[in-house]
Amino acid sequence: MKKLILVLGDQLKADSSAFNHFDSKTDQVIMIESKTESQYVWTHKAKIILFLSAMRHFAQELRAKKYDLTYVENSQDSITDVLRKHILSNQITHLVCVEPGEWRLKEELEDLAKQLNISVTFAEDDHFYCSQDEFKQWAGAKKELRLEYFYRYLRKKHHVLMQENGEPEGNQWNFDEQNRKPYPKKGPTNLDHPIGFSPDAITQSVIEMVEKQYPDHPGSSKYFFWPVTRDQALKVLDHFVAERLPLFGMYQDAMWTNTPFGWHSLLSSSLNLKLISPKEVVDAAVNAWKKNDLPLSAVEGFVRQILGWREFIRGMYYLDMPGMAQENFYGHQRKLPKWYWTGETKMACMQDAIGQTLQYGYAHHIQRLMVTGNFALLAEILPKEVCDWYLAIYVDALEWVELPNTAGMALFANGGRFTSKPYVASGAYIKRMSNYCEKCVYQSSERHGETACPMTTLYWNFLINHQAEFDTNPRTRLMTANLKKIDLDEQKKITKHAQLILNNLDNL
Repeated sequence: MKKLILVLGDQLKADSSAFNHFDSKTDQVIMIESKTESQYVWTHKAKIILFLSAMRHFAQELRAKKYDLTYVENSQDSITDVLRKHILSNQITHLVCVEPGEWRLKEELEDLAKQLNISVTFAEDDHFYCSQDEFKQWAGAKKELRLEYFYRYLRKKHHVLMQENGEPEGNQWNFDEQNRKPYPKKGPTNLDHPIGFSPDAITQSVIEMVEKQYPDHPGSSKYFFWPVTRDQALKVLDHFVAERLPLFGMYQDAMWTNTPFGWHSLLSSSLNLKLISPKEVVDAAVNAWKKNDLPLSAVEGFVRQILGWREFIRGMYYLDMPGMAQENFYGHQRKLPKWYWTGETKMACMQDAIGQTLQYGYAHHIQRLMVTGNFALLAEILPKEVCDWYLAIYVDALEWVELPNTAGMALFANGGRFTSKPYVASGAYIKRMSNYCEKCVYQSSERHGETACPMTTLYWNFLINHQAEFDTNPRTRLMTANLKKIDLDEQKKITKHAQLILNNLDNL
């Protein structure tokens, strides 16, 4: 048997399960840079740089271990086309790969194996706390799949932030109410700068190649600072735990102009490339809490993102694919406004969230959910267009994590399969959680008219269109109760102005 181990760009884990039973005398390893992976969505330059640089650094590690590595740089062919040639020319009989984080690629590898009449093994991804099979068993026949119950299950199983008597630390499971504060009126103070890394020779060569090969792709390469090795990822973790975690919880939902990172960890790209494990991250946060008496609300809020939400949406992705990618509960069909790719809009919140995204390939979860995602839902954008944008534009976006977050949570495209309500809000929410509205040409309090905030107009229009559905949901009933306080003439003016906005999305 001649075995070929395929290492994908998001599987840069030295002790990967793909290397179980590895025989250095006979087994081969292959890594492939395929241009098609950067082009099937219009990928941000920083994301291309991150993946290729991290891959090339990881390849160095494999070579240092004397692995028989074939590394294919900048191929015009797809991953499967490169594999086909290599398998045939090397008489490979067995392909091994950690289960891919994208349904499309898994199906392509399965089809290739059938065509070539070789065996393919998808090694279980042991990077996560919860396997696919365990999640399916947990989900079972439950009518409602909710993060909170899954999160408690994993906390108990792995004894994270748990007392010896089986109760959660602090005697409550989450501290949401303490973790949703806006910045002070004068903005964030004592905000430490995240740790970043100047491009080394490998990264610099990738940057030069990306600028040459992908000149028209969105985003910038000038601000690239992301960790591309395990050592760098560990430094980001240490810095976050020591300097940023104490205030992360309180201000994790807060937004402010020219404050792209807030107190967030910036570990998502390293986690998703598997440069660092979720257990390492959670253990570091919990140990810092024990040692340094950090606020439990901050630590629990962070742990919930890693041990809770990240694991939960991965489980939902594999549970509901491939149907998840096609769902469109509201039947929305509008095209994504062109300014999502440029940031050239008069809406100040969008300018800031998209502007920093184009610079760094990053925005934090509230900017993604309640600014760009909220607007896309209210503006009736086709879910696939929105999902493709998120997958293209963020450095940490892999389909298993991006699709459930975008389609399932931000757009409610699956009709509430794992969320209890659509996450919609007017400009009033943006004003409460940021300073975006202060210098915006639009007024967050105005529902219609030339200076009305498009977010506000479209929010009330959305409630008008879906009033019956919202009336029956205890979590949204208050929204429609407020709608009923608006007289019918005013509502007609709202819907009329909303139609003008919807027909003119590119020019907001």
